Formats: sequence, structure tokens, C-alpha cells
Amino acid sequence: MASTIIRAQSEHLKALAPLLDAYRVFYKQDPDIEAATLFLKERFHKKDSVLFLSLSKDKPTGFVQLYPSFSTVSLQPIYILNDLFVDKAYRKLGIGEALLRASQEFCQQRNYKGLALETAFDNPAQTLYERLGWQKDVHCFHYFWTAV
Repeated sequence: MASTIIRAQSEHLKALAPLLDAYRVFYKQDPDIEAATLFLKERFHKKDSVLFLSLSKDKPTGFVQLYPSFSTVSLQPIYILNDLFVDKAYRKLGIGEALLRASQEFCQQRNYKGLALETAFDNPAQTLYERLGWQKDVHCFHYFWTAV
């Protein structure tokens, strides 16, 4: 099934919100379409992320979200690929790959250093990442501090 990848804008909010909500549910969060919609509205309003949306016959089937950041060591901008999701009914059809390729092209067009992502140890998408040229970082640990 062919899919079209577009850069999502605020007019795609209704198409994106259910996908974002499903993504959160996939990661064991309670469903909350209103919160997902508000979160996306804020991203569009603040222009602090880049979203690509996959459409298959005009049906929203997946998305990827990038956040701009910087590498101080290399003195270059980077994107953090924070979210990648494909609707369960549309997996294994190349949509995830198309979304990743669109992200890579977007990054190259802007002369950014590259894309960073983190994923679960058991995420089967790792083989896709590696096939598309992503390299697993084995030189450092990632830590996260949670504010109380």
C-alpha cells in the first residue's frame, strides 16, 4: 500500500491527535484524546517540533515527531526523533521506513548534523533503524532525572 508523507501543519490536528493518543497508549499511558490534541496544538503554536504524517488513501496511518537541539561538541544543530508511530493495522507496509527517510531528508536539507533517538531494548524497529544507517551508541549511557 502506497503512503504519502507530508509535513503536518495545524490543519492536520484532527488526523494526528488519535495517532498520538494511540502512541501514548502503546507506551502504557491512559487514553486521553483531549490532552493529545492540546499537546499537538501547543507544538504547532510554539513551532517547537516538526511533525510528518503518513497518509494512505487519505487515512492517517502514522507520524514522526522531531525536536530541534544542538551538539555543543560539534557546534551543529541536530534533531531528536522523539516519536515514531504507525497504526497497528498498517505496520509492515513500509510506512515507518518512509517516515524515517522523510526525517533524514529533512535533516539533510537543513544541513543539520543528524538525528538522535532512543528506543527500548526490545523494540523490533531496531533492525529498521540499522538498515537505514543508524548506529547504536555503545560508548555512553543515557540518564534521566524526574522532577517530583
